[in-house]
Amino acid sequence: MKLLLHWFIGVVAILIAAYIVPGSSITFVAACIAAVVIGVLNLFIKPILLVLTLPINLITLGLFTLVINALLVMLAAVIVPGFGIAGFWTAFLFALVLAVVNWVFNSWGKD
Repeated sequence: MKLLLHWFIGVVAILIAAYIVPGSSITFVAACIAAVVIGVLNLFIKPILLVLTLPINLITLGLFTLVINALLVMLAAVIVPGFGIAGFWTAFLFALVLAVVNWVFNSWGKD
């Protein structure tokens, strides 16, 4: 049940981010698929990228993680049909809004 709730929060966060960020477009079905794809990318690819970019991440005090998140959003846009991102800065802003919306929704769920 908790997994389903996290997936639903991810779908809503993606839809909100797509509504806020200009240059991004997504359908409801694509948002459902993108939530799974972004979750899988964050589970398997992101830790590898974080280890490989550790020196630059230390130099930028962790801000390079935002670039990694933007690249993962761009990769998800390539994989999922119906999910469009105009460019890197659109993906960067999309990842930032997605992180903030996820943080807000997940902070409501904590007891």
